[in-house]
Order: sequence, then structure tokens, then C-alpha cells
Amino acid sequence: MLLRVTNTPRDYAWGSRTAIARLIGRTPSGRPEAELWLGAHPLCPSRVVDPDRAGGHATLDAWIAADPARALGADRASDDLPFLLKVVAAEAPLSIQVHPDAVRARQGYDDENRRGVPLTSPARVYRDARHKPELALALDGPFDALVGFRPLGATRRLVAELAGTAQEHGLAGADRLARLLDTLRPGADAGPEPVLRRLVGEFLSGAGAADDLVHAVTEAARKAPCGRGLDAELGTLAELAAGRPSDPGILVALLLNRVTLQPGEAVYLPPGTVHAYLRGVAVEVMAASDNVVRAGLTDKHVDGRELQRLAAFQVTEEPRVTPVRAAAGAELFDAGLPDFALTVVTAPGTTTLDLPGPAIALAVEGVVRVTGEVTGERDGAALHAGESVFVTPDERALTVTGQGRLVLAGTGLGSGPEQ
Repeated sequence: MLLRVTNTPRDYAWGSRTAIARLIGRTPSGRPEAELWLGAHPLCPSRVVDPDRAGGHATLDAWIAADPARALGADRASDDLPFLLKVVAAEAPLSIQVHPDAVRARQGYDDENRRGVPLTSPARVYRDARHKPELALALDGPFDALVGFRPLGATRRLVAELAGTAQEHGLAGADRLARLLDTLRPGADAGPEPVLRRLVGEFLSGAGAADDLVHAVTEAARKAPCGRGLDAELGTLAELAAGRPSDPGILVALLLNRVTLQPGEAVYLPPGTVHAYLRGVAVEVMAASDNVVRAGLTDKHVDGRELQRLAAFQVTEEPRVTPVRAAAGAELFDAGLPDFALTVVTAPGTTTLDLPGPAIALAVEGVVRVTGEVTGERDGAALHAGESVFVTPDERALTVTGQGRLVLAGTGLGSGPEQ
């Protein structure tokens, strides 16, 4: 079955006022539109375009709950859709954050329930018992993000530039930058983990403990000379300071890799990866969870202690995912998870993909037509950019034709016979 679904964009303040409207093909609302959710997450489930085709159910989660065997397949692991597909349109930086693995998600969720922390409380961290790995694919223009910790040597080079600039200009806090430079020397056998853990703990200790260092970093980033191979990193610090000038999250950002994805490139964020999206438009697929621990650049709850428990204090050398050819005109981005994979199909041409589990297809450019083995050509769906369908696993395969581009998120995705 091909079931058309849609949703209303989430209006988070960091969202673009034009990007999602442009994708959907409608006039901008004038308000921020940050995320378009496609899935069955109870916080914002997709709406069914024609409820009569879904037994009268108006939302995707309700339809799945009414007949999970049909919607998710007889061999499903649970009665819940395991993934969530989003369009993310960032006009300003998001919070620095990290997500839990499955073990800690279950522990944290049960603990907060035992302590009676309401699910709606701003201080609640674990809103469900699921892990939250993510994969983000740049859609339209560059997509900028901070992803994982950079090698300490690269951070030392950046801090040395800041410390020299602070000393040259007599900036308050220059001595703190000099001490930070000394700290960024790991012991002979210890590696980067204890250094990174200690620094993040100090940065987020609260009570204004890092205020003078934040000031020194941001002022030095604004005054540092260009053309020394650090322009992107310095620009990131200056951009973050312009929006949140005294936020200690800027110091955490100082330790992170700046990654710029070009359209068609993707990055994988396993649980424990400290990250923040900065600017741009991407398609994001993730496990269907809303568990977020924040480390700054936000007015929301920051939990430094839980961040210490969750974060992988390891160097992330290269977070990009290399796609493999799934079929003619199709690239598969697969992080090796049972929850989800992402396939990008580019038409013209005919592409057929195996469909062993439930999936959501979203047109992101032009007009494409999708058909399944059960639905057939006559009852296929023509999708204009911004339109989407939920595909039940009894279709067994999905064929895409037309002129445009489509992303397909689902479980167990693989290649089908080439046409």
C-alpha cells in the first residue's frame, strides 16, 4: 500500500523562513519553519492525506497502531515504526547536543519515571526508552555542522592562534587561553579522552566559571587575522558568539570538527557523538526517539553531568558516510543499523529497489512516480517535490520513474533488479 502522508513544519526559532516552503511549493508563512517530520512519532505524527484509505485514521501513528502487522510487516521487531524522517532547515545554529545508546536510554527513562519527573517537564531528558542514532544528507547548498571532537593537535593550533591574538590585543582572559593551551597536551599514554572529558566538565560547571574564557575566545576569534588556514573555525566561533555571546557552549564548540556537506553528501552521528547543526537544509533519518542531552547554545535544560555519561570523548576523524550503488540511479547510505537506512534515487530512468520493511518516500526535486508490486502502475503515486508516501512492506519492491529526486528511508533497504 502507498499511503500519502504530510505534516505541518515545526516552528522552532532557529528555522528558516523560506526553505521548507520552497521545497513544498507554497508561499512562506513568515514564521520560522525548522523541521518537517514524516513518521509516527507521537510528539508530531504525520497526517494521512486521505483518512478513508486508512480506515478513517487521521494520523500515521493511529493507523499503524490499529493494524501493525499490515503497516510494519509480520516479522516486525515491535509495533512501533522504528525510524523518523525529517527535513531540517536551519537558519541559525542549533544547540550542542548528544543522544543516548539503547542501554542508557532505557536506564535513564526508567530512572526519571521512578523519580516522578513529568514527561512534559523542561528538565526531563529521557522522553522515551529508545536510542537515537542519526544520519543527515545535505539537500540544497552547503550544510554546515559541528560533528565530534577534532584531534587535539588541530585544537591546539586553533587555541594557539586565539591565545596569541588575545595577548597581542591585551584581551581580558588571555591568561586563561594560555592555560587552556597547556591543558591540550595529552599524557604520553592517556590519549585525548581524559583531556576532552576534563575540559568539557570545566566548561559546563556553571555559575559563570568560564565567563572570562568565553569572552577571550570570542573576542580573539573576531580579531584574529585571516588567511592562516583557520578561517572556518574562527568564523564558527564568531558566528556563535554573535547569537549567544556569553554561552559556555562556545567553548565546547571550540573542540569540535567543523564539517561542510555539499548536496548529496551525508554524515552519520552514532549515539554519543557531540554535535550541532549550524546552517543549511538537510534530510535527516534517525531512530524514532526524542532523547536529547544539551551542552549549550540553548535556553533549554543543559545537563552537564548526563553529557559526561553519554558523550564519546574520542576523536572523530571523518564522520561522512560513503554511499554504495543500490541500483541504477540509486545510492544507499547505510550505517549498518536495523532501524533505518537512506536511499537517494535520481531520475530520469527507472529504478527498482527491494523493500523488505516499511519505508517513507519523499520527493525532494521535480516530479517522480512510485509504484509497488501490489499497487501496480495504475494505482501508483505521482509525487511532486515535498510530497511523501508511507510504503507498507507487502509491496516488496518500489519502482521510481519520472524527472526528479526522491529519498527513501526504511528498514532493511537494499537493491532490486536493475531496469
